[in-house]
Amino acid sequence: MSNAPEPSAGHIEGREHLLPVRIYYEDTDFTGIVYHANYVRYFERGRSDFLRLAGVRHAALQEMDAAFAIVRMALDFKRPARIDDALIVHTTYDSARGPRLFIGQRIFRGPDLICAAQVEAACIDLAGRPRKPPAGMLEQLRPYFA
Repeated sequence: MSNAPEPSAGHIEGREHLLPVRIYYEDTDFTGIVYHANYVRYFERGRSDFLRLAGVRHAALQEMDAAFAIVRMALDFKRPARIDDALIVHTTYDSARGPRLFIGQRIFRGPDLICAAQVEAACIDLAGRPRKPPAGMLEQLRPYFA
């Protein structure tokens, strides 16, 4: 058994997951601001860590022949983030309909909104065909839906 610390998965407050993210040099472009594609990575971490804390593990989903694919993501960039910024990724799983999950995400630096996203994920089987999410997973997420 290892006593090595686990990476932070953030925490859940009410129905919202909060994940701290620090901006490093590698996150920025030549102008010194965060490269736009990196926001998608931060949002992915927020969605994944929310599921992990809610008791839904990606490895367990694969054992049930299930995975998620992003089918729609609308981003709204409000302000630039820069090196050394401490950001918080806010994630809510809002609802589920059929194979789809609807997720709202926002990134803040203090009180300032940096970027917002509306995300639609589809549950698929490992061959890529749409399927309903596993029932146990929906039960674990139901307390967090709007």
